[in-house]
Amino acid sequence: MGFNCGIVGLPNVGKSTLFNALTESAAAEAANYPFCTIEPNTGRVAVPDARLNELARLAKSAQILPTQLEFVDIAGLVQGASKGEGLGNQFLGNIREVDAIAHVLRCFEDSNITHVDAVIDPVRDAETVETELMLADLESVEKRLETLIKKARGNDADAKALMASMEKIRDGLAAGIPVRAITTLTEDERKELPHWQLLTAKPVLYVCNVGEADAAKGNPHTEAVAAKASAEGANMVIVSAAIEAEIATLDASERREFLSELGLEEAGLARMIRAGYRLLNLITFFTAGEKEARAWTVAKGAKAPQAAGVIHSDFERGFIRAETISYEDYIAHQGEAGAKEAGKLRIEGADYQTQDGDVFHFRFNV
Repeated sequence: MGFNCGIVGLPNVGKSTLFNALTESAAAEAANYPFCTIEPNTGRVAVPDARLNELARLAKSAQILPTQLEFVDIAGLVQGASKGEGLGNQFLGNIREVDAIAHVLRCFEDSNITHVDAVIDPVRDAETVETELMLADLESVEKRLETLIKKARGNDADAKALMASMEKIRDGLAAGIPVRAITTLTEDERKELPHWQLLTAKPVLYVCNVGEADAAKGNPHTEAVAAKASAEGANMVIVSAAIEAEIATLDASERREFLSELGLEEAGLARMIRAGYRLLNLITFFTAGEKEARAWTVAKGAKAPQAAGVIHSDFERGFIRAETISYEDYIAHQGEAGAKEAGKLRIEGADYQTQDGDVFHFRFNV
């Protein structure tokens, strides 16, 4: 199941440095000039979840396998991208392929690293990128409307219905409103948004890249971004790409000591990964046994057979039932046997909606 988050932003904001730290690799060359990343680099990262270690301890699992999230490092955008400036067409095309956007904003001062607009202003930078995405969406919607109008003249009922939706989106974009914030769309229309591949329909996480001294508490730049995010109902995290790049080279004990010296409880990337996971509206379920304890990803609202299908398509095809223990009950009763004895193991059918933290054992027959 491929859920991915595209890392976007203006040139020289720290996108590739963050990507390298995320994947603990040098897959994306980080350099002090625009368009260093020509082809989008992709990396899968483990989603931090302390629950998995507790399950493994109680199940005496030989192996621990966390769930993963995919990040895509996309070339930097410049003003005019919607008209093909810089690597505009490629940039926009790459964004269409991701499920959500992690928008990296430069919130640090450094005269040795150039900025395309000379002055550091992350809110302006965010608006520059958003404007280019809205312009690209507006052009796309207007082209679709031209086709729909012709079909509607021929009394095509589907075309007429879709035309009404597209007109709402066009009017919102023309007023400077990203698609995800257009309030006139119905719930059914919102469900169709992923099929239309509109750039500003994608959920956004603002990632404030700060200097080492501001990693714990942020600075006036991050406060401005926080205000913008709050007004939009969006999320933001503070990360220092420089710190994360250094952490990536350390072992576990060295990382803890390094973070402690900086007054940080955990790496910023751990918060970024979890925030991206939530942004995609994902939840985690578990399987646990002597062989392995494993976390799995499923979309919120998925039914038990769909969760089973994440493990193997045969599990979904031949689904009979799901033997289910909540994480809290599994821990409180010291494992599967204790939970069963306490009557906390439930038998759930095909209509059961998977809950975050469910510990499953699926029964199936193919």
